Amino acid sequence: MKSRSLSVRILFASVVSGLSLAASAQTTLLNVSYDVSRELYKDINPAFSAAYKTQTGKAVDVNQSHGGSSKQAMAVAAGLEADVVTMNQSTDLDILVERGGHVAADWRERFPHQATPYTTTSVFLVRKGNPKGLKDWADLAKPGIGVIVPNPKTSGNGRYTWLAAWGSVKAAGGSDADAQDFVKRLFANVPVLDGGGRGATTTFTQRDVGDVLVTFENEAALIARELGSDKFEVVYPSISIDASAPVAVVETVTAKRGTAAEAKAYLDFLFAEEGQRIIAKHYFRPRSEKVLAEFADRFPPVKTFKVEELLGPWSEVHPRHFADGGLYDTTVENR
Repeated sequence: MKSRSLSVRILFASVVSGLSLAASAQTTLLNVSYDVSRELYKDINPAFSAAYKTQTGKAVDVNQSHGGSSKQAMAVAAGLEADVVTMNQSTDLDILVERGGHVAADWRERFPHQATPYTTTSVFLVRKGNPKGLKDWADLAKPGIGVIVPNPKTSGNGRYTWLAAWGSVKAAGGSDADAQDFVKRLFANVPVLDGGGRGATTTFTQRDVGDVLVTFENEAALIARELGSDKFEVVYPSISIDASAPVAVVETVTAKRGTAAEAKAYLDFLFAEEGQRIIAKHYFRPRSEKVLAEFADRFPPVKTFKVEELLGPWSEVHPRHFADGGLYDTTVENR
């Protein structure tokens, strides 16, 4: 009996050991991303895992985390062990360079298109029939209009809205004083500031607050598709902002976890044709001209401006507008 009991224990230990080895062979990555990219990466992750397994024979599982872009960046800076970050604004990656060297200083040079696999822009989502007749940025500052937008202090989506509105005035020849007066009137029409883009979507679509949701093109398309074209429609303003989404490997984490090769392969996949096609299916504008042409019906022409070209370097624009005591604070403090 003792011999049989010993044999059972040895067999059980072998099974557990085998399971542990199998588990250790499964590499995991964590992609920390912004609020409205959830659905995109739910499709990207298994597609990458399958492609990587085919190419290398290695199994990789990708987990994802989402929230307001700046909150996510700060969480990584504070110790959240992301292998990669896929944000919606370059300053959120620069924070990770400055605070602990989590991301390489030359992250823009590590991948094509300054490490941005796709771009999008800020558009208006209005209720069916556009009852308030909202066509352009100036309409959002009219009295009695309820504008839903996430908080620019915590959300890249919100910052792009602020800068798109500001830039619409500058692009038309207005001064900074004109732009500040305009955004002050626009944000006076914002009844609630959600922490991220998805919260703003919920406020507009489920709580029925506001007349217009200003959000990224992909989010507006997703809402119209999933909640019904009989309820909402998308309005493209005469000019909007180029919102390119940057990505980077979190080198302090991948060095610790031994996942540098897998993390780079994951981000490379975003620029590959298969990844670009998934990106386009989710209404983000792909970098591949071939894929963009395939999905041309999803992406009407839109005039956009780049922050760097119209408003100045991000390294100056971000603190000027969004640092504590900056233009956002002083403009809306009595909102």
